Amino acid sequence: MADRIVRSTAVFLRPFRLPGFDGELPAGRYQLDTEIRAPAGMTDPAAWRASVVVHLHPAANMPNLARALTVRLADIDAAVARDEASGQSLDRFFLQAMLDDPMIRMVMEADGVTEADLRRLYEP
Repeated sequence: MADRIVRSTAVFLRPFRLPGFDGELPAGRYQLDTEIRAPAGMTDPAAWRASVVVHLHPAANMPNLARALTVRLADIDAAVARDEASGQSLDRFFLQAMLDDPMIRMVMEADGVTEADLRRLYEP
């Protein structure tokens, strides 16, 4: 299978950090190119790896220089989750995201699990 690139956009509301970049990146909109590459001779999708090219904002001292940073998909996902958490711990953010999901609510209802049950499980 040939390489496949998926283009998307991430919006960060606060400055953030990514592995491989020395310093903090400013808040704003970033174009992402996610490359999904099948290793040679591997047909199992579970063995594939994905990397993301983050197109960085130009540096103030070199406004015409295009810059990009390649990171693991997990690293960009973690940065987006931290930004979306808006200062919450990731556990609380994850819990709230679960509770906001209508499908999760339906499964909870079917299993007789209440919001209080989940909060006791996830909150200290």
